[in-house]
Amino acid sequence: MSQEYIEFKKQRELGEILSVTFKFLRENYKAAGKIFLKLVGPAFILLIAAVTYYAWSTMGATFISNVGLNTSDFIISAGLMLLAYILYVSSMTGTVYHIILSYINNNGKIISSEVAAGLKSDFGKILLVTVISWILIFAGTLLFIIPGIYVAIPVSLATAILVFRRNNVMDSISESFQLIKDNWWNTFATLFCIGIIVYLIGLVFQLPAIFYFMFKAFVSASENSGTGSIEGVFGTGYIIINVITTIIQYLVYSITPIGVAFVYFNLNEKQNYTGTYETIQNLGNNK
Repeated sequence: MSQEYIEFKKQRELGEILSVTFKFLRENYKAAGKIFLKLVGPAFILLIAAVTYYAWSTMGATFISNVGLNTSDFIISAGLMLLAYILYVSSMTGTVYHIILSYINNNGKIISSEVAAGLKSDFGKILLVTVISWILIFAGTLLFIIPGIYVAIPVSLATAILVFRRNNVMDSISESFQLIKDNWWNTFATLFCIGIIVYLIGLVFQLPAIFYFMFKAFVSASENSGTGSIEGVFGTGYIIINVITTIIQYLVYSITPIGVAFVYFNLNEKQNYTGTYETIQNLGNNK
């Protein structure tokens, strides 16, 4: 039984965007998952290494070795983790958007070679858009937080605009502000709901670390072992579980750009009626 083609280029309400996001994931996770692991795998491995090093250099050095946290170790590990995270986010969002682009261009079929070629062509621009977007959000947050929230909504669509409209970096960021004009609150509500759902899914995978922490804290407190209670809680087991759950969360976050893509096409249809025009044109060609 063939799967029903999901039309991206149409207007949708909040509830429909949420449901169709998970419908697309459910129907295409096998084909898309193989491509995702192949293209995002290298950046993901770097992220795993960076997260492990950061966890060990902070919790490990402080609680296991009973020594103060070395500032240089913290800066190096935090810097490496930030760099690895930027690479992962760029490759992850770029891969997801090019999977969707291939899906649209081929009427529901995802072609691996197209996705790989698209990501290779756009990766540098996606990386730059990601860095600039984060800088804008950080600068806005310094100005009493609210400007940072305001800026975060449009720039969250910048990478989607870059991929789907084939724009350059600055045009993608500029057009993101035009795209949400008169639709900021609706876009905020939609992205907020997507973020909450993804966060709750990720929170489920944090439960082992939480239960482990509570159990070890209870055991250490009951033994009343002083310094040993800290080691008992933040031991090697806790670091390993914390790293694993963090890694799973990063994978869960790949759901977000699927939802963002539907938000982008919804806003694009409201302004430009691209899908409507294409439908009319196709009807004329089929006569």
